[in-house]
Amino acid sequence: MFQSFLIKYAEIGIKGKNRYLFEDALLSHIHHALKRLDGQFTVTKESGRIYAHAGAPFDYDEVTEALTCVFGVAAVCPLKRVEDLGFEALKKQVVEYIEETYPDKSFTFKVNTRRVNKQYPGSSEQINRDLGEVILETFPQTKVDVHQPDVLLNVEIRPKGVNLYSRVIPGPGGMPVGTNGRAMLLLSGGIDSPVAGYMIAKRGVTIEAVYFHAPPYTSERAKQKVVDLAREVSRYSGPIKLHVVNFTDIQLAIYDKCPHEELTIIMRRYMMRIAEELAVKDNCQGLITGESIGQVASQTVHSLAVTNEVCALPVFRPVIGFDKQDIVDIALKIGTYETSIEPYEDCCTIFVAKHPVTKPVLEKIRKSERNLEEQIDGMLKEAVETAEVVWC
Repeated sequence: MFQSFLIKYAEIGIKGKNRYLFEDALLSHIHHALKRLDGQFTVTKESGRIYAHAGAPFDYDEVTEALTCVFGVAAVCPLKRVEDLGFEALKKQVVEYIEETYPDKSFTFKVNTRRVNKQYPGSSEQINRDLGEVILETFPQTKVDVHQPDVLLNVEIRPKGVNLYSRVIPGPGGMPVGTNGRAMLLLSGGIDSPVAGYMIAKRGVTIEAVYFHAPPYTSERAKQKVVDLAREVSRYSGPIKLHVVNFTDIQLAIYDKCPHEELTIIMRRYMMRIAEELAVKDNCQGLITGESIGQVASQTVHSLAVTNEVCALPVFRPVIGFDKQDIVDIALKIGTYETSIEPYEDCCTIFVAKHPVTKPVLEKIRKSERNLEEQIDGMLKEAVETAEVVWC
């Protein structure tokens, strides 16, 4: 029955030129999401509405899932578009819609009419009453409930026809990716960083990612796990350029020449340096991490302050105030949780100190890093230059 979908988006705060940029970006992402599916789809914009129309058979569930992964989409409404043939014809079209859509007619309903075509005769309230009367007469099992109806039948009378829809499938909201700059995500195999990437992409930011690999201490399966996570996030964010950095030599040097209680914080500082260099090369305006205050030793307020000191770019930490369960809930919702809990260790867990410092002092950390001065610059340069790129 449904060959078209109405895609709703939030218009709050979007005005003038920005609104057109928002709509055009959203149109492009919807087109990209549908392009990967079986079927032939056209995506059009019309007076504050975006429509996706199927010109060939398609999988309904597959299409709705794809559309509800596009940032900027507030809701997806399976739609029946009918020609405006007058009010008597509209009554018959509404009856046909109810007949086809609801096999069980034992429901309460409300009619909500919107007259975009102001030349259409009658007021919205009168049309609501008249259509409601027709439904009650045709389907005696139904009842009217204007407060909490089981079915809210929306009737949009527009210049090019009439839209009928009653199902509203929530979308992810946010803003279309690409409307708010670029940022580099430090992506590990854990639960937090994929969620952080998702949350920043939801605000319209194009994301790239960097993963620190430490062979032979971390396996190829650990690397594949991160690639899989990037691909899962890319269902929402669009294609992700993943930089895989060989971090083994740098970690071994830190392990050999720095105090072990400072290993985690010093490794983190060098990760941030490399991530920032890759970010600057690709014109990113910020870094993204999945850090949450107090979750581990490297994420105390003192540790975060010492880590930040090496960065000139802003560091976005969208889950900074979340409890672990808050982050897990989002990971479950976006489909990254099961991959994140696979038992493949990343480079951080392999080199973790038994008693890591939780209140690092910047001057002491800088002093420890001076033990690396003779070799670290060359290692950093090689790590950046030899980074593998995987498109996810």
